[in-house]
Formats: sequence, structure tokens, C-alpha cells
Amino acid sequence: MHVLVATDGQLDAAAVAKFSAPLAGSDGTVTVLTVIEVPRAMLQELQDHFSDQQPPKLHMVDSETVSTGAAEAPRSWPGDDAIIHQYLDNKRDQICSPLVAALRETGVTTTSRVVEGQADRGILNTAEELNVDVIVIGAHGSGFFEGLLGSTGAKVTRLAKRPVLLLRNSQ
Repeated sequence: MHVLVATDGQLDAAAVAKFSAPLAGSDGTVTVLTVIEVPRAMLQELQDHFSDQQPPKLHMVDSETVSTGAAEAPRSWPGDDAIIHQYLDNKRDQICSPLVAALRETGVTTTSRVVEGQADRGILNTAEELNVDVIVIGAHGSGFFEGLLGSTGAKVTRLAKRPVLLLRNSQ
């Protein structure tokens, strides 16, 4: 069985392993997924990370285009796409690693993945792309407004074309 575990970094690794490993079985696979919205404003954070390279300040040309304002990016500047890919890879490692480690300890084949975009769409699209058998996702809140507005878990549960297991954090 192929299990997709969607996380924002708040899921308890032991709980995920406890429920997901038996679902996958000894010959199954678990894919740990995190979905990151990459607002262009986060480029400032990335520039700070690469500050030793003295990149020019970036500014928005329109809602989707970021420009350095220079005719050519400075030498050794990795470029916006490279920075975003590195940022996403770092976030994947940071968010997914505890779950991947816990699942691998159970002997289950485990991979991790990061997708850029809106959480619910990213989870649903990845579930379809990988043709997973079940989606495991955390249910964090219990407040009135979350139920009224719709959490990611609620949206995925409503829209998924496959079973969804909601794990509530015990806090």
C-alpha cells in the first residue's frame, strides 16, 4: 500500500509511525509530503542567507515576476529559481526528516517530497500523481472558526478521492 503523509511539521513522529507503518505494510511505501507557499517576500530571507555574495535587492515587477533591477545578475549569485529550490529542499528536510526517520525505524520504505503551492491543492494533486491508497494528515485545531472556515485537513477530507486518516495531536 502507498501512504501519503502530509505534514506542516506539527505531526508527532511516533504517532505517524504508529499508524502509517502498519497501513503501508512490509512491502508498502510511505511518502512524507510538505507543501510550502513561497511568497515572493520570502526572497529577502533568502537574500540574507546569501548575504556574503552581496546580491542586489530584489523588487516585484508584477505579481509573479521578481527583478534585481540589474541588466545581469552578479557573478556567483545563484538566481531566484535556484534559491527557491534550495529553500524548498531545506524546508523539506527540516519538516519531513523527523517523520522519515521514525518511519524508516519501523522498516517501511519512506521518501519525502516538497511541493510549492496551496496546502490542500498540493496534497490532493500529489495524492493523484502518486496514486496513493490513503492520505494521512494532521488535525491540529478544534476551534469554531477553523471548522467554519475549513482547515486543510477538512478540505482534503471533503475533496479527496481516496481514504483520509486524520491524526489529532494530543496536546
